Amino acid sequence: MDWKTELRNNVTTADEIIEALNWELSNEEKSKLVNIIDHYPMSVPKYYLSLINKDDPDDPIRKLCVPSIFETDMSGSFDTSGESSNTVVTGLQHKYKQTGLYLSTNKCAMYCRHCFRKRLVGTNDEEINKQFDEIVNYIKVHTEMTNVLVSGGDSFMNSNVKIEKILNEFIKIDHLSFIRFGTRTPVVLPSRIYDDKELLNILERFNKIKQIYVITHFNHPNEITPESIKAIDDLKNVGIVVKNQTVLLKGINDDSDTMTELMKGLTKIGIIPYYIFQCRPVSGVKNQFQIPLKYAVKIIDETRKKLNGISKSFKYAMSHPTGKIEIIGYVDDEILFKYHQAKNELDNGRLFKLKMSDNQAWLPNVI
Repeated sequence: MDWKTELRNNVTTADEIIEALNWELSNEEKSKLVNIIDHYPMSVPKYYLSLINKDDPDDPIRKLCVPSIFETDMSGSFDTSGESSNTVVTGLQHKYKQTGLYLSTNKCAMYCRHCFRKRLVGTNDEEINKQFDEIVNYIKVHTEMTNVLVSGGDSFMNSNVKIEKILNEFIKIDHLSFIRFGTRTPVVLPSRIYDDKELLNILERFNKIKQIYVITHFNHPNEITPESIKAIDDLKNVGIVVKNQTVLLKGINDDSDTMTELMKGLTKIGIIPYYIFQCRPVSGVKNQFQIPLKYAVKIIDETRKKLNGISKSFKYAMSHPTGKIEIIGYVDDEILFKYHQAKNELDNGRLFKLKMSDNQAWLPNVI
């Protein structure tokens, strides 16, 4: 079965997931599941489902892909990082001077339950650019922009024709030093990469002209499998640099042993740990996955103690409306923060410290 057929066979309905996991649900429980899926679509490749331990009700893979009743909790926000205010052209965000973020699709190979773009992914395409020339023209004019992150959705859910078109235009822009693709396909649908020689040929050809980075998203050691390793190896073999962003998630990787195993596993297969992100206070996500900062910092500190220099090269940060804020650690009973990147140029590099309440998992919009 090729990856396109595999994708078409994704599990998408309540009946399918109940059968796949051998669940026994009451009519009321099934009704709630159906309602959640109606509002926040479920789509899970059968490959990824195969990683679930059906005998473990707390299995982390299951929590990452199967809807939970907690998703009905609407506290929080659907745009926690101010993406709408940073949109300069439909589908293009320009929050940081050097970086453009291109929303190329609203499709993913799998709809992760902790997704921070629940407002968009799998539901509507209002924020997706439909006039690619507008994107290209904006980037050409803004010479301060040195790189573009092709995101979504999942950038590798674009057709090979579209990926080639994107690369063909972006490599011509002299002030772009490199191009990034954000994708979780190596994790959830690795056959999209190792089963598609055309994609690999496109990446190899354009990578010889301008460096391409793939930013992927492993959250748990159980996601590092022979299949995902094969996908990563194929990317590396055509010269792609692969880096990883992890989200710190309650019930998934919120202990130092799990996070240590993940970071070691990534560096072992040639992936550079890039960021560990604080989970955003997204509606339907916040109370299911967020960890209070005063405890999260301790998890990260304990993790770093167990790692070597390469595997602890990540930054622990949050994508806040005012910028990307690095969470450094404790100073007495306060937590020290630093603007790693800032929307306001005057904030760049600014250090500040705050005392956290026991349940505080995010910072106020005005700091």
